[in-house]
Amino acid sequence: MAEGTFVENPDYPIELNDDTLDQAINKYPFLVVDCWAEWCGPCRMLGPVIESLAKKHQGDIVFAKIDVDKNRETASRYGIRSIPNLLVFKDGVKAGDIVGAMPEDKLLERINALRG
Repeated sequence: MAEGTFVENPDYPIELNDDTLDQAINKYPFLVVDCWAEWCGPCRMLGPVIESLAKKHQGDIVFAKIDVDKNRETASRYGIRSIPNLLVFKDGVKAGDIVGAMPEDKLLERINALRG
C-alpha cells in the first residue's frame, strides 16, 4: 500500500508500517491493529479470526496488521512486549489493548467493550 493510500471500507486487514500507522489511526474512526510476527504461533492462529471479523464488520470496524519485527518503532512506541497484541483506536485515540489469541466471539466481545 502506498503511503497515504487507504481503502475506504476494507473487508480485509490492511497492512501498515511505522510510516502509515498514524495516517490509518487518523483516517478510520474505529481501528483494530493486530501487532504480530511471522515466528509467532498464536499470531498465526489469530490471523484467520482477524480476516473473518474484517469481512463481517466491513464499514463498521477497520482491521489492520503490522509486523512488529519489521516495525520496531511502533512496538517501542506502544510498549508491545507480548504478541499477538491488538491495539484498539477510537476516534484517533488509543482505547486499549487486547493481548493473546482467542476465539472470534470472545475477541469481538473484547473489541466492543473497548468501543464503549
